[in-house]
Amino acid sequence: MLDPRFIERHIDKVKQKIQERGAEIDLGKLEIMDRNRRDIIKKVETLEHERNKGSKEVGELKRNKEEEKASELSGKLKSISNDIKELNRERSKVEEELRDFLLRIPNLQHDSVPVGSGEEQNLEISRWGEPTEFGFEPLDHVELGKRHDILDLERATKITGARFVLYKGQGARLERALINFMLDTHTGKHGYTEVFPPFIANSSSFVGTGNLPKFEDDLFRLEGTNYYLVPTAEVPVTNIYRDEILSQEKLPVKFVAYTACFRKEAGSYGKDVHGIMRQHQFNKVELVKFSMPDTSYDELELLTRDASKILELLGLPYRVVVLCSGDMGFSSAKTYDIEVWIPSEGKYREISSCSNFESFQARRANIRFRKNENTKPEHVHTLNGSGVAIGRAVIAILENFQLEDGRIKIPEVLVPYMGGDEYIG
Repeated sequence: MLDPRFIERHIDKVKQKIQERGAEIDLGKLEIMDRNRRDIIKKVETLEHERNKGSKEVGELKRNKEEEKASELSGKLKSISNDIKELNRERSKVEEELRDFLLRIPNLQHDSVPVGSGEEQNLEISRWGEPTEFGFEPLDHVELGKRHDILDLERATKITGARFVLYKGQGARLERALINFMLDTHTGKHGYTEVFPPFIANSSSFVGTGNLPKFEDDLFRLEGTNYYLVPTAEVPVTNIYRDEILSQEKLPVKFVAYTACFRKEAGSYGKDVHGIMRQHQFNKVELVKFSMPDTSYDELELLTRDASKILELLGLPYRVVVLCSGDMGFSSAKTYDIEVWIPSEGKYREISSCSNFESFQARRANIRFRKNENTKPEHVHTLNGSGVAIGRAVIAILENFQLEDGRIKIPEVLVPYMGGDEYIG
C-alpha cells in the first residue's frame, strides 16, 4: 500500500507511474474521499469542543441551582453527542472506503525499470549456458513422461480435473529430490533459514502481500471461512512478522520455504494447456527477505543470484530479464524474471520471479523495524523470489537432458537425492 501522504505530495509522479504500468486508477476519487474524511473530522472536533464547553456550563448552572437551564442545556448536549456518534460512523465508513481504494492502487515501479506495455519490452540483462541442441528429434516432457511412466495427466484429470498431474516412480522421486536439493542449497550455501509454513492462510495475510482484495478471483477459498489456499509461500512467510517491530540488528532476515501452491489461473484459459507448464497445484521453493530500506536493492541482486545458482548447479541454460513497467506484478517495485530454456518450445520460460516490494507489503502488513530505542519505527522492505518452481524445473530437466536412446540424464547434483540413479529409464 502506498503512503497516502506521499500520494498527496507527489500526485503528478504517482499518476505518471500508474499510467506507465498500464493501470487505470482515478486518483480524483482518492482526493474526494480524503477531503470528506477531513471535513468530518473537522465537524467532529467542532462539536466535541462545543460539547466540552457545554458540559462545563451545565456544571456551573447546577452549582448555581439553575436546574431548569441545566436540564435544557443537557438535552442539547445529548443531541450533540448523537450527532458526533453519527459523524463517527460516517467517518468509519469513509475511512474503510478510503483504505479499500488505497489497497487497489499498485506499487510504484523503481526509476530503473524500463517503461513498456508487455513482455516484448522486457530487457535481457544476462544469459548462462547455450540453448540445448540435439542430433536427433527430441520429445517434449509430456511424451517423455508417458514413455517412462513418470507423469500421468489422464489419471490426474480423472482424480481431480484438468491442470493437475500425478507423478509416478522416478518422476515422483525427481520432484522430491528437487525440493530437498533446493532447500539444502539455500540453507547450506546461501544462508537462508528454513521454515515450513501452513498451506492455508487467512484474509489478513493475503491483504498483507497484495493478493487481496484485488486478486480474489485467482485464489481458492475454503467455503464458509476467511481462509485461502496459498498461491505461493510468499503469503505465509511474509506474514510471519505481521504487526511486529524488528530490531535493526536482526535485518536482513532470510527465509526459505517449500509449499504446495494453488492457483485458479483465472484469465489464463487456453494458455499453456499442454503438459504441466501451468497447473492449479504445483510445488515451489520460495525465498523471502526482510531488509533495511537502504540495502534492499543490493538484497534483490543477491536474491536473484541465489535463485540463478540453482539452475547453474542443475546445468540448465537460462537468462535473466528485468520486467518492464507494464509486465510487473501488482505489488512489485522491480522484478527480475529468471527464464529457463525449454527445447520443445524453442524459447526461454519463466521459472522464477525475484522482486523488491520496497515498503508496499510492509505498510499493508504493518511490519516495521526500529534503529534503536530512541527512534520511531520505520517500515522494512520485503523481497521474494522462487528458488525455484519445481514443476518447471522437472520440464527443463526432462527435455534438456534426454538422450537419443530415450533415457534422461539426471543432473549430477541430484544423483544422491535419487538413490544413486544416474538416469531415468
